[in-house]
Amino acid sequence: MRRALIAIVVGGTLLAACAQETTPSSGGSTSGAPDCNPSTMPVTAPGQLTVATDSPAYSPWFRHNDPSNGQGYESAVTYAVAQKMGFAPQQVHWTVEPFNKSYAPGPKRFDFAIEQISITPEREQAVSFSEGYYDDQQALIGVKGTPIAGATTVGDLKNYKFAAEQGTTSLQFIAQVIQPTQQPAVFDTTRDAISALEAGQVDGLVLDLPTAAYTQYSVSNGVLIGKFAPTNPPEQFGLLFQKGSSLVTCANKAIDSLKADGTLEQLQQRWLKNYADVPDITG
Repeated sequence: MRRALIAIVVGGTLLAACAQETTPSSGGSTSGAPDCNPSTMPVTAPGQLTVATDSPAYSPWFRHNDPSNGQGYESAVTYAVAQKMGFAPQQVHWTVEPFNKSYAPGPKRFDFAIEQISITPEREQAVSFSEGYYDDQQALIGVKGTPIAGATTVGDLKNYKFAAEQGTTSLQFIAQVIQPTQQPAVFDTTRDAISALEAGQVDGLVLDLPTAAYTQYSVSNGVLIGKFAPTNPPEQFGLLFQKGSSLVTCANKAIDSLKADGTLEQLQQRWLKNYADVPDITG
């Protein structure tokens, strides 16, 4: 993710662009029994749950650049987690935290961040993660009518030039899985990467699948070429906490409950499309 992100409007819907990497976590373990009573929980601001995300906040993770409206997958997940932790909707306070800053070492001014942050061992050295709330996979967008648009295997992609946003797992995916003969172009924002794609400076742009499905429409003659096979274990997005936060255990209890009662699956069906019809890039 996600990811500096870009403001894209298609039919009044904001689009997102960002993806991050491939290793799930057991969710930052902490010592001692946590206090999961909302009235005594060690939160940033007494009586409220402070949640961070990047700005602007994009579809399909959020809607209308308003995390507080409960619309979009990550906004809906946040309020579901908060409810399980004992916080009413009006007790959830949103704050802005740029994606690349979220997993930097040091104190946090939020209780958790939610902005398509993949759980990786490198990031876990500086922060703690909850259990995964979404299993992601990478995808490729390009321009209709160009040679890359007909690619169906990873081998077909070796000689093309790719773009990705800095700090994302999409960039790592290009290097580790596609392994192209040309160095990928790295951009500060996905908007810059899209401009390079439209100008013919790069052949393809790698993003996480849900954002790729939206971002294709922001590219002139854009096309979602295909999705890559999920990694094993799958890339997962997790809630991000200050390193060692005792809130991780409370959040994990909430996520476990949301998985068990089917809420997470229902929210995915509501806010994220079914990507089964997206072509597979095999190999």
